[in-house]
Amino acid sequence: MQANLARISYEFFADDGHFPNSTLPVVIYGQAVAEPSPEAMEALFDANDWPSAWRYGVYDYHHFHSTAHEVLGVARGSASLHLGGPEGRIYDVRAGDVILLPAGTGHKNMGSSPDFLVVGAYPPGTSADMLYGKAGERPGADERIAKVPLPKTDPVGGQGGPVLEKWG
Repeated sequence: MQANLARISYEFFADDGHFPNSTLPVVIYGQAVAEPSPEAMEALFDANDWPSAWRYGVYDYHHFHSTAHEVLGVARGSASLHLGGPEGRIYDVRAGDVILLPAGTGHKNMGSSPDFLVVGAYPPGTSADMLYGKAGERPGADERIAKVPLPKTDPVGGQGGPVLEKWG
């Protein structure tokens, strides 16, 4: 499957003391998939060696993962996602968009259409834990984030995707 790499943006979020976020940018691939569906997102991620892991929405509370980078492919509907934890920014996403979150990046669903559906995936050999920006989660979370390896491929662009350059 050929993805559209023409509308990519990079967003940085600072550590706010509760949500570590990352020195790596969040990558937002606007309208990466021309005909979005759960199957199309799974095929894209699987073809680029980011095994699709689940179909769901995005939780309506701030959280982050310290053990894996996470890619979210919007298969249906639309949502307002708060990225970067409570001190971050809100982004409106819709079917066809893909959001790549480096380990440590806070995210929350602020509201979505009834049909909102996301396909989530992680690099091979990794899986996500669940942290909430609460006291006691750090410095353990920071230590785990530092050990998360850089991905070998871009979940949207494969070997030629921008994450290899931007995160490398």
